[in-house]
Amino acid sequence: MALKRMDNVGIVVEDLAAAIDFFRELGLELEGQAAIEGEWAGRVTGLGDQHVEIAMLRTPDGHSRLELSRFLRPDVAADHRNAPVNALGYLRAMFTVDDIDDTFERLRSRGAQLVGEVVRYKDAYRLCYIRGPEGLLIGLAQELG
Repeated sequence: MALKRMDNVGIVVEDLAAAIDFFRELGLELEGQAAIEGEWAGRVTGLGDQHVEIAMLRTPDGHSRLELSRFLRPDVAADHRNAPVNALGYLRAMFTVDDIDDTFERLRSRGAQLVGEVVRYKDAYRLCYIRGPEGLLIGLAQELG
């Protein structure tokens, strides 16, 4: 049996509305929101009795999705949002944009901060890391040529 696709990347947040606004400003499209709770959900995650609000967003090309989750029950167990770029585990999501400068300026109004600087990689890309809502690490890439 062959792998078909990567369905989504999940990120746990405290402020679901602010995270949705940020990623919509980036260019993702909100597919929907739902409350997930019940015995079946706890069996999937191993968390037992859980209640989580989710929002599913998709990239404009329709191939990738981002699932934002806000846990109401149980309490959040750990916080990795301020981990440095070389930390083990989930690091960041990278998005390709048309204009890195314009994108960063739009996201700055929603609290985005540049981590290092915008750099050029050969004649292929301009790249940068930003901290988005709640300190989430986001990569931006602009294809050149």
